[in-house]
Amino acid sequence: MTVPMDLADVAARVKEKWQNFREYNFGTLKDDALMTFYDLAQEYETIENFHRVSVWIIKEFFNLNARLYLICAEGSLELVCDNLLGVYPEKTPPLPHVRLENQAYVVDESWIIPIRGNQILASQLPFYAKDRIIGMLEIFPGDQISPQDQFFFEKYANRLGYNLHVKIIARQNIQHIRFINSLVADIEHNVIVPNISLALYLRHLRDKIKTLKEMDCICQVKKPECCQSLPEAQRYFRSLIQEMETDYQNLDQHYKGVSLFIESLFRQSHFQKGHFVLMRRSCRVYSEIIQPQLQLYLPKLQERQIEIDTRAGVMPDEDLPLSVDKGLMAQVYANLFSNAVKYARRNPEGRKYMAYGRDLLQGYFGPGKDGVKFAVFTTGPHIPPEDVPHIFDEGYRGANIDGEVGTGRGLFFVRSVVETHGGEVGYEATPGGNNFYFVLPLVTTPLPNPDVPVGGDW
Repeated sequence: MTVPMDLADVAARVKEKWQNFREYNFGTLKDDALMTFYDLAQEYETIENFHRVSVWIIKEFFNLNARLYLICAEGSLELVCDNLLGVYPEKTPPLPHVRLENQAYVVDESWIIPIRGNQILASQLPFYAKDRIIGMLEIFPGDQISPQDQFFFEKYANRLGYNLHVKIIARQNIQHIRFINSLVADIEHNVIVPNISLALYLRHLRDKIKTLKEMDCICQVKKPECCQSLPEAQRYFRSLIQEMETDYQNLDQHYKGVSLFIESLFRQSHFQKGHFVLMRRSCRVYSEIIQPQLQLYLPKLQERQIEIDTRAGVMPDEDLPLSVDKGLMAQVYANLFSNAVKYARRNPEGRKYMAYGRDLLQGYFGPGKDGVKFAVFTTGPHIPPEDVPHIFDEGYRGANIDGEVGTGRGLFFVRSVVETHGGEVGYEATPGGNNFYFVLPLVTTPLPNPDVPVGGDW
């Protein structure tokens, strides 16, 4: 039978692999171990269960202990699983005698073997894999492993590596798709829906322009009664100009805010990496982030008769410079102020107000690692205790929404951005209202010379 050209290479490889296994002559026990591994690698979908299978095959078939070490996204080696304690917490360092090598080695009565991934898919890994090595497999006690067993376990480690490589990429792709879906929802929540208010400003301008055209037509009619009402017409004309100036300023602020949000949400790096990629720069938090967002929300706060309480002096005069992603942090405050507009209610004294501020927390993130706590407070009933653990979850809306329209994305977005900055979010039920806060590591860099462009166009 003539083999088609497009199958010739595969046919030759199949024949070669068959011959290899005949030469390996592993025996029934080892063949069964490999077949069991293959079947269970397909059966268990989560990568954590795959880790468990990888070490327990060795324990069940050969009565040897095994530890699995893998390279993490930061590029360091971590202990992820063994047959003694199971799956380890994240960022568990390897045991002192284990090091990353491209050849198997014996140390402290352990046989330690490199785990290699698929060369063709190496570029898709979330870390750099030198010599295709994605981890190490430790088997012990080593004095019970014969040379034939060593050879088998090296082949086993190769099979483990190929399967693990595919599962890492699969999980990464799933997380990537989830992030993109979430990012699209954030774009709708933070850009498209707020942008509807532009229609209101444009309608105001259109009405005023129409009125000016009508006045122009009246003034072109040379009648004595028109001249008698000229002072009144002039006053009305000046009033229209002032109102149009206000509308222009609102439109300009809104345009700058939307442009900043679009730039920070539509970055190509977000879509490529599958997570928020920060563009840090040193900026003054109050004047460059908080104040512009507050100005945008002032008309809405005033419309709902919500005061801004600054009597407590909770925002120090010093405008603290922090190294943050300005566009994303601006959206954090936009979401917090938006929630203030929706959910602020009168306190027992009959006042309805919002307050904002910050505090320096020394050693919050550990010795010598200070934090800055930023907070937005609103008056009103406390959030029900059963809702508190979930208020920063995606899509969650508590029992106190009081008929307000929302998607449940605002606080989830706040948490995502703050945690990407290495910070934490939280909620406090305080006398008379609710305090939403986040704490950022105190990362400061010298503010750039305003005459020298730095980073993107903000």
